[in-house]
Amino acid sequence: MKVGYIRISSADQNTARQEVLMKELGVEQVYIDKMSGKNTDRPELKKMMSFVREGDTVIVESISRFARNTRDLLDLVEQLTKKKVEFVSKKEAIDTTTPTGKFMLTIFGAVAELEREYILQRQREGIAIAKENGIYKGRAPKPCPEFEAVVSQWKCGRISAVEAMKQLGMKKTTFYRRIKGVK
Repeated sequence: MKVGYIRISSADQNTARQEVLMKELGVEQVYIDKMSGKNTDRPELKKMMSFVREGDTVIVESISRFARNTRDLLDLVEQLTKKKVEFVSKKEAIDTTTPTGKFMLTIFGAVAELEREYILQRQREGIAIAKENGIYKGRAPKPCPEFEAVVSQWKCGRISAVEAMKQLGMKKTTFYRRIKGVK
């Protein structure tokens, strides 16, 4: 069975291009994640990895859609290999059934990881420059209309800090950072 895996980084992006490719290749089952590929903790990826069985072929549009670092890529492909499942990346023309394909997979995985590191480095440099120029203030806090009411209940001792965080849907660090801003 041909099994496709599609990933886009955010819900704002479009999967159409990858879906068209999967149709053209006769893929029978497709799994789609709409989230970062920074790690392998992706629900549809996990479902796909559990679903595939001996004789199947996993097809991706490109390595960067499957994994963002060499270690994750090689681990995923090793899991597929143990299950006797083939892996094909169309963009890089990689087929793991051949020794050359396995070698090329390692090389392209390293290149994809390097590309990701360059993107992050440029992003950090841009943020640092923007901060120096007073342009970048960080991500704007999500609006939380009930924040002041819940905090006042907490300050009066009616609810615990844990309960306040739970009601607001905030993590501990966010809660206390926001409180410092409200006095």
